[in-house]
Order: sequence, then C-alpha cells, then structure tokens
Amino acid sequence: MTIVPGSASQALAAALARETGGDLATADYDRFPDGETLAAVPGFDDDRAVIVAATPSNDAYVELLQLQDAVREAGASEVTTVLPYMGYARQDRAFEAGHPVSARAVARAVSTGADRIVLVNPHEDAVADFFEAPVDVVDAAGALADPLPADLDDPLFLSPDAGAVELAETVRDAYGRGDTDYFEKTRHSGTEVTIEPSDADVAERDVVIADDIVATGSTMSEAVAALGDRGASRVFAACVHALLARNARTKLERAGIERVIGSDTLERDVSAVSVAPPVADAL
Repeated sequence: MTIVPGSASQALAAALARETGGDLATADYDRFPDGETLAAVPGFDDDRAVIVAATPSNDAYVELLQLQDAVREAGASEVTTVLPYMGYARQDRAFEAGHPVSARAVARAVSTGADRIVLVNPHEDAVADFFEAPVDVVDAAGALADPLPADLDDPLFLSPDAGAVELAETVRDAYGRGDTDYFEKTRHSGTEVTIEPSDADVAERDVVIADDIVATGSTMSEAVAALGDRGASRVFAACVHALLARNARTKLERAGIERVIGSDTLERDVSAVSVAPPVADAL
C-alpha cells in the first residue's frame, strides 16, 4: 500500500503512512502559466494506492482527480480516496430552484477515480449517499479530548446547535467527565448567526464548545462571547475541521477563547491531534 498525499494533506499522509506501515509517495504539484494545475506521482509503483487529500478549494478537487488518474495510469488496481475534509459537503441540497446539489456533484466526480471512499466527520452523514463507490465514515471527534487540560473545572461540553450534541458527547466521553448541552442557533445568512444560550449553568465552569467545523467563526465566536457574559471561566473550541476562513481566528480571539483545538484534517497551526489512527483502522 502506498499513501499518496494531496498538497493540503502532506502531514496527515505522512502520519497515516507511519500508522499503517505503508510507503509514502512523493507527489509533485505544479501550475501552468494559463492557471491549469498539474499533480503527478513520479515513480509510483504499487497495486494499491491510498490518496489522502483534503479538498478546501476548487483547485484541491482538480488536484485530487489528477492524482487518482495518475496512480491508475501507473498501474494501481485499487484506489482508496481519503477525504479528511470534504469541501462542498455543507451544500447537500438545492437551496433555491435552479441551484445545484454541489455535494452530490463533487462526490460523483471523485467516485469516477476511486474504488472506495473514506470520509472523516462529514457535516452530514447523508453526503456519503452521493458517492457512487463504497463509503466508510470515520468519527475522529474523540481525539479532540486529548489536548484539553486535565484539570478542567466542572467541565461542560457544549455543541453550537442540537444537531451536534452527539459530537459533544463523544468529546466528553473521551475526556472522561463533564456534562453536555447545546446552544439554540438561528442562521440568517452564510455569515450572520444568532446564538441563544441554553439553560445550562456555566458560571465559574470551564466550557468546551465542540463542533465538526469552524468555518467563518461566526457561530463559535458568538457562543464564546455569550458564555463569557454568563460567567464561564475558560472557554475552549474543539473542532474536527478547523477551516478558519477569512478572519475567523481574530473573531475567536476577540471573543475571549482560551484555545482552539483542531485536527489535521485541515493542516493549521491549531492542528493539535491527528486523525491518522482512526483512518488507519478504516483502511
């Protein structure tokens, strides 16, 4: 088995190679003067390829398709594609008449070059149904508990909305103690969110807000500020996918966050844990 990294997942691919004992390929990434990209895997020589490629951009998707084709061209008979972070996964329905289901469109494209897909904490598990190849969904949320301080004071694990309560419970269970609850969230647009605090008592408690993704930081920063207003001691953000687009990091810092903990599904300075072990188990 040879692990082939996408340009956005080089550290994770290396960790996965160590975890599985597989070989680590060296991929080349280039761009032509007209803007077209080129991703290649010189010297690839294996029957089984595992491509590890987060897709936070359109270019990353094109790069992934090229890597899939490159290993097929080099003779791979089995191609597994690991999507640590799946871009467009939140566009899982047509929002207006005439709009695409973008998650379905990209899933179909990726399926053309893969015998199997591995997804890490997709925003909605239902996106797995869009792929035309077998899909395994990996839950890496439990790993987010590892970097948390051992001395959290009467910890409360909160999700930004009711839909993410199970993720908060997973982090709490991995930590070993604490309560769980959630915020009521009303989304007005892609960047405007209203947070209504839950009934949980947060005064003088350490709070961990657990979510699958922090994108623009609007939801998370609103939650952090609301908790500060209610007397929370320390507030931590634990997310599988730390996208941190635009000025998200600044929003969180201004809101009073103690620390942002993310995984290496998106390789950022806050990537404190690796999803390589649970992905390796899925392989």
